[in-house]
Amino acid sequence: MAATQPGGLRAKAADLLSSLLYRNAAVFRLRMNLYPPYLGAGIRVTRVSRDFREIDVELRRQPGNANAFGTHFGGSLYAMVDPFYCLQFFAGLGPGYLVWDKAAKIEFLRPGKGTVRAKFRISEADVDAARQATAGGAKYLPVFHVEVLDSKGDVVARVEKELYVRRKPVRSPRPATEA
Repeated sequence: MAATQPGGLRAKAADLLSSLLYRNAAVFRLRMNLYPPYLGAGIRVTRVSRDFREIDVELRRQPGNANAFGTHFGGSLYAMVDPFYCLQFFAGLGPGYLVWDKAAKIEFLRPGKGTVRAKFRISEADVDAARQATAGGAKYLPVFHVEVLDSKGDVVARVEKELYVRRKPVRSPRPATEA
């Protein structure tokens, strides 16, 4: 009889957690809001649609995330927009896909003061395009744009995110070893 491998149990636990996070928008929102880097930076997920196609995030300026000039620290502005397109695609495509952030570009346009917000939107057509492009095993590199807005609706920063999407390779199970 083969011994249970610790890596296998960890992988199963991670898959279980992942399936719970990406089935329930409220659980996902709570988990993101308890994520220590977001707590420390003052970043808050304010809304997640049931299908994960729409996510709204805000960043409140506080002493811990201000720069030397009293405005938002650029790293906090980037952190608030970093993972969401990747996570939305992962939720939309499901566990049979690899989804990673491949590249990003941020352009700071004006100092961020007070509370700033970003809205992430993907469509069913975006997810379908990824499925079609990767059906034969090829990688897919979609690019998305999001703006960080201040309370007046002025653009504080523009962000471009490039994702890497590919179907997970089918792996043969390892043969059981005799004990």
